Amino acid sequence: MNSRSLETAGAESSGRTSPSRSELVYRRLRALLMDGAVSPMERLREEALGERFGVSRTPVREALTRLQADGLVERRDGGLYLHIPRFDAIANLYELRLMLELHGVERAIEDRTIVHDATVLGPELLRWKEFLVAPPAPDAGFVAMDEAFHATLLRASGNDALVEALEQVNRRIRPIRMYDYLTVDRLEATVTEHIAIAELVLDGDLEQALRSLRDHVEESRKVVMERAAKALPLGLALSAHAPSDAGRR
Repeated sequence: MNSRSLETAGAESSGRTSPSRSELVYRRLRALLMDGAVSPMERLREEALGERFGVSRTPVREALTRLQADGLVERRDGGLYLHIPRFDAIANLYELRLMLELHGVERAIEDRTIVHDATVLGPELLRWKEFLVAPPAPDAGFVAMDEAFHATLLRASGNDALVEALEQVNRRIRPIRMYDYLTVDRLEATVTEHIAIAELVLDGDLEQALRSLRDHVEESRKVVMERAAKALPLGLALSAHAPSDAGRR
């Protein structure tokens, strides 16, 4: 893709201001990394990528910096490469994520004086209902909105320490969670499930909300682990612990 096609792609992407070259390189490179089109052993060189996308090294450098912050790119052996996740570690982090999120609902079940704050969760619910009218397109970046929903749900339970812990976990599993938002069906499922969970919580049906939240997070974990294993060949060797992990599902 040359610089002209990058500009054209940006102009056609929306009726708003066209994305910068750095943003377009970021999106294109992120897609290549997540599609398995780049080997984990292939060094990501600014000059080569600039030639590939028809841009200077500056937007490539900026895109790589963002991808490194996302956790999709890591520095090793003196260069930048596709991040190779340890699937056993990811499984443990998902377990921690689930524990934190469920506790936000469990504590309200155990102590009925704890009521989820509607002024916090209500606006988030309305935001997700807007997606029913204007569905988002599949994009790995959707993970940021998903994280915001779960953090807001937990924050509404009144324990900011739990939210801080969840945000730390989310940062560590974000690279692999991005694989959950590459298809329309997963986006639609996320939107409808988020709405259902938030409505259950606000209606006070906490037992059902707890079950729905658990199923929602577990399904997401299953999808991202399967998709990442296919996109990251070397990741398969690191998923030797998958059988014991699968046994917990």
